[in-house]
Order: sequence, then structure tokens, then C-alpha cells
Amino acid sequence: MFIFIEKAIVAMAVLRLISGSIEVFAALLILKLNDIKKTLIVNSSLALIGPIILIVTTTIGFLGISDKMNVTKFLWIFGGVACILYGVKSNEQLN
Repeated sequence: MFIFIEKAIVAMAVLRLISGSIEVFAALLILKLNDIKKTLIVNSSLALIGPIILIVTTTIGFLGISDKMNVTKFLWIFGGVACILYGVKSNEQLN
């Protein structure tokens, strides 16, 4: 019983595990610091990591299915990711 898992899926899962671990570590660090100025710096650092992980995992996914999709679908997906990133950036400026 050998189960084959694609390399792209493993890479995406590992990146998400690393991202989640960073989030948990940051939450523990925020509790340990117990200082609002320092915790805002930690929280702001997380705002950089999230979009980077999103872009990298999406890119890996694209590369994994690039031979199975046409250009139009890639453009729709890229547009959707761009909208997500724009929405996150726009929301940060309002706060």
C-alpha cells in the first residue's frame, strides 16, 4: 500500500505548517512580551509573512497544474489572488 503524494502538495503543506508554527510562536511571544508597543511590532511582522506564504503556495500550486490548465484560467486565478492582496493592503491602511 504505497500512497503517492505529489511534490507540489507536500511543499504547499510544509509551507502552511511553517506558517502556522510562526503564527503560534508569535502568539506565545506576544503573551510573553506583555507590552503593547512590542506586540504591535510582532503583529506587524506577521502581516508580511501571510501574503508571502500565500503567493509562494499559490505559485507552487500553479506549477503543479500548469500542464493541465489553459492561460485564461491562470489569468482568472492570478486576478483573484491580486484582489485578495489588494483587499488586505487596503484594509491595513484604514486602521
